[in-house]
Amino acid sequence: MQSAQTISSVRLESDDVRILRALQIDPRIGFAAMASVLGLSEPTVGRRYRRMVRQGVVRVIGVVDPGALGQSQWMVRLRCRPGGGTALAEALAQRDDVSWVALGGAGSEVTCAVRSRSQEQRDDLLGQKLPRAASVIDLEASVVLRKFLGGRGRYWAALSGFLTPEQEAALGSGDSPVLDAPIVSQEPIQLSVHDEKLLAALATDGRASLVDLAAAADLTPGRTSRRLQTLLTHQLAYIHVEIAPAALGYQVRSNLWLRVHPAEIKTVGGVLAQLPEVGFVAALSGRYNLHATVHFRNLDELFDFTSDRVGTLAGVESMEVSPVFRQIKQAGTLVSGDHLVDPRSSTTSRRR
Repeated sequence: MQSAQTISSVRLESDDVRILRALQIDPRIGFAAMASVLGLSEPTVGRRYRRMVRQGVVRVIGVVDPGALGQSQWMVRLRCRPGGGTALAEALAQRDDVSWVALGGAGSEVTCAVRSRSQEQRDDLLGQKLPRAASVIDLEASVVLRKFLGGRGRYWAALSGFLTPEQEAALGSGDSPVLDAPIVSQEPIQLSVHDEKLLAALATDGRASLVDLAAAADLTPGRTSRRLQTLLTHQLAYIHVEIAPAALGYQVRSNLWLRVHPAEIKTVGGVLAQLPEVGFVAALSGRYNLHATVHFRNLDELFDFTSDRVGTLAGVESMEVSPVFRQIKQAGTLVSGDHLVDPRSSTTSRRR
């Protein structure tokens, strides 16, 4: 069993991390079922989970996959005038179609992930608003071609080893990465008004009870259950467990922009997806064809990782290391310091 972590005034004990790992495997598992597998009491599991939510360690949210709506996803790098990056990044973070925002280059570079749900929304942001922003000097937009980690892909491996194989099997873990599924659906799905309401409720709390979801969607609990299962099965949405990296001891984060030989992209992406330091990796269009977000305890670890582990991978031709100066939003969740911000004014609703 690995040791507890103490980070930024938040202390995670081993049972806390076991709960996080259980949520990775089944984000909507009830506290009673989780407690049975982990050998804890139901009140203990509920209390620890709610405390981690209040402390900004974890958020469980429903995320719409724009690919199922026929839309592409983009990674955008913006070079800004001195002093102009922060305001632009904070404004982008307020947009629902921007799921990830980071400041780099001591505040002069903004990196963001754009997940627009319509072509008009995407074109307005990438083709109109950003090019005309006074603080923007240069814009580079790359379409996401394939995700190896993040979204519907493999779990973040930083939590591997906290549960036994038997416990993971009991929770339903297959740990199967979705490496070869297309980003954009061949037959986009049409959402109903009820679907939109259901997805909006899940975006606030991915563990909300069926009764609460039914009330939000104006449906009966039975119909809500069936519709939720349909949306998840058809991969229009997925339940995402977002964890603050600092809570696991990772105080340093960086973007890696890799140029990889085309024949090796799948191999390199798959290798990176299994490493505990890597939180996201995807193949992109453009001059850098692979992007990864990585987390470390200090800059020495970042240096060793990029030189000894990534730089030696077959097919890696070049790499740009861009440390994150400040994380503003991740996976649709605003970030304050090292902590995830829960938008609800009250404590997390209790789910049994």
